[in-house]
Amino acid sequence: MTIDVHAVDGKIPPADERFDVVVVGAGSAGTRAAIEAAQRGATVLLIDEHPVAPALIGTDVPLYFGGRATAAVQQPARMIEQLFAANPDLEAAFDAGVDVRLGTCAWGLYANGPAMRAMPEPMLAIANAERASMIGFGKLILATGARDVVLGFTGWDRPGVMGAQGFAMLLARYDALSSRRILIVGGGELARATAALALDRRLDIAGIVDIGDSAAFGDVPHYPRHSIASAHGGINGVERAVLVSLDTGATITVECDTIILAVAAAPATELLDAAGLGASETTTLIGDCATTPTPDPALLAAWSAALGTTPDTIVCQCEEVSRSDLLGVQPPRYLDRSTSMAARSLATLIADGPAHPDQIKRLTRAGMGQCQGRRCREQVACLLAAEQGTTADRVPVASFRAPIRPVPLAILADWNERADMGEGWDVWFGIPTQWTPYSVIGTPEEAAHSSGNMHV
Repeated sequence: MTIDVHAVDGKIPPADERFDVVVVGAGSAGTRAAIEAAQRGATVLLIDEHPVAPALIGTDVPLYFGGRATAAVQQPARMIEQLFAANPDLEAAFDAGVDVRLGTCAWGLYANGPAMRAMPEPMLAIANAERASMIGFGKLILATGARDVVLGFTGWDRPGVMGAQGFAMLLARYDALSSRRILIVGGGELARATAALALDRRLDIAGIVDIGDSAAFGDVPHYPRHSIASAHGGINGVERAVLVSLDTGATITVECDTIILAVAAAPATELLDAAGLGASETTTLIGDCATTPTPDPALLAAWSAALGTTPDTIVCQCEEVSRSDLLGVQPPRYLDRSTSMAARSLATLIADGPAHPDQIKRLTRAGMGQCQGRRCREQVACLLAAEQGTTADRVPVASFRAPIRPVPLAILADWNERADMGEGWDVWFGIPTQWTPYSVIGTPEEAAHSSGNMHV
């Protein structure tokens, strides 16, 4: 049988390790699942990206931490102690024979499907501070929880604006929250749970802000039919928020050092989404990532319209894309904006057909930063929906791909690559006019290659 040396078939190395069951997420649900699998005699790996590196906390990955972590996150050993204190079942997992690895993220999931038929077996890509590796598995259990849904407003890019999930992680699991007086934005169950946690930990709550007519939460100051017009502060971030009545337009200034966005949460299923896969016989979702509902598009649209914004309001913090940049479909500010580019807008784009978040991402870079759109995904969808006269659930979700976590290239470069992986690798670029093998530069073969012959 003739084998095409330019094909990837058969060249992908086998997994570095293999387990009967791999559990991603060492919260209560994931830890219990790992213990049960081990008690049934399976080999089990339990990983959790927490405690995450301080640099990732600073860039709001994986949760929206909002610049309110204390210096305690600089001490990994102390953070691990906190995680064990918050989840005593972790010790039971060790005793049951589970291979527990904290500070280890799952950054990619690879399995044969419509776009891939060359995997030796389903594999999970993981990485810690020292190395990356591929893990083979018989069954994968995702207990990855929920992520924050973020909708911006004027001043939301200041330190001190954070998500409810990030707030709970820093307060309840890390014990590393620097906030003293918080303002909660949202009127549903998530907002009430956030308030209950804050009161339990004796934090001062400046109030709960809701665009609807939700009921008051105990003695906590309550601002129904209000929204945030803007947030203000100094070098340390938020110091006060200006609220506006949706009925009268009157404003109120509330002193606070933290604004918690508790409008909605979304299931953290990025591993499956990036792989183009869903739950199956080999992949199961449990815990919050299985039970958290998709955010109500009508609720997101209402909040997006009510929050105070100006043309200069930042939509994508990573790439500093403003609202006017996005609606004008302008390139990043560090690039030249020609006359033709300045003349285009979202309206001109829509004239050619429905705008897609991926299209917006390529033209403006909104969503291309380290957080991979976690802070701007829903905002972009709401803006596109409003401009097109539709609802956010009818706007496709912007795509993203592995690695779904920032992983140092130095770790990825140390890869178990066999010699035959290098055979014919240049053809994988697929665009002859944009790739010429180094060995033929300056030779007669270079012209032949550029004219369409991919193999030299």
